[in-house]
Amino acid sequence: MDVVSDAISAVHLGHPWSRRLRTSGDWCARRDPYDGAGFYVVLKGHFWLLADGGAPVSLGAGDAVLLPHGTGHVLADFPIDAAVAEKKAVPFARWVVEAEGRTRPDRHATELLCGSYWLDCSRMHPLMAELPEVVHLPSQVSRHLELRAAIDLLAGELDELRPGSCVALPSLLDLLLVYMIRAWMTDAPSGAWPRVLGDPVVAAAVRALHTDPAAPWSNDRLAAEAGVSRPTLARRFTALVGRPPMAYLTWWRVIRAATLLRDTPDTLATIAAQVGYGSPYALSHAFQREFGITPGRYRAQAGERSGGIGAD
Repeated sequence: MDVVSDAISAVHLGHPWSRRLRTSGDWCARRDPYDGAGFYVVLKGHFWLLADGGAPVSLGAGDAVLLPHGTGHVLADFPIDAAVAEKKAVPFARWVVEAEGRTRPDRHATELLCGSYWLDCSRMHPLMAELPEVVHLPSQVSRHLELRAAIDLLAGELDELRPGSCVALPSLLDLLLVYMIRAWMTDAPSGAWPRVLGDPVVAAAVRALHTDPAAPWSNDRLAAEAGVSRPTLARRFTALVGRPPMAYLTWWRVIRAATLLRDTPDTLATIAAQVGYGSPYALSHAFQREFGITPGRYRAQAGERSGGIGAD
């Protein structure tokens, strides 16, 4: 798998939630912080978003916005500040129910797509962790044609129940998340991980570690894979990624093991072999050092958390 796919898969849980809503008149809704990521796409009209601790963002038709860390926020059809939001905002779940019940055509209505992804943020990949609290992708998303296409397909599926919708909707929502992150990486080249994946040497090394984390990697072998000397790789990798190559590999092996514990019924011995540990004991020791709990306890807790995230 490529690095972006791995970073998303490591935290993505359950089935996403989504709605197509129509609202009009004066409205203001508050969503409290939650364990996940949320998005909005404006299909028609205009509204404002105020994230906790942030500045108001004006959203118009064609705009998309991703809140990758589940930041609490307020939506309103008028410019807002924290004081106004505290007085006027209704709970988000209540607002969604009211908006869903509004089916009568209204040329002044605001129409939007909204949704949530449930994420396990216990050990988030740094690519995901460095995403800002609010990723605003203005209506010039025509520069990102695949994002525009995913939005159009998702809007169509949410318009009416069609054969296969139960399969199509989760897949389109996952695709939308990938395309929004990809668009952010294109538009934010100063970010650490856009720079990592834009550096041919470091990107080659990171891809090699993600492609086969179980391989018997060493600094010399990884440098040969990247086509540079060992000192050159160590210097460039550490400067961009924030840790030396073998330290990153150790961390990634444990994160990959956590994903397999969460998403598969494989035994600890099988998982250990898949991620490059010679025995279940060695993996268990490394896992406890990183997560503070045993692999078995982590798996049990992951099972208890399985499900989805909605509007509440």
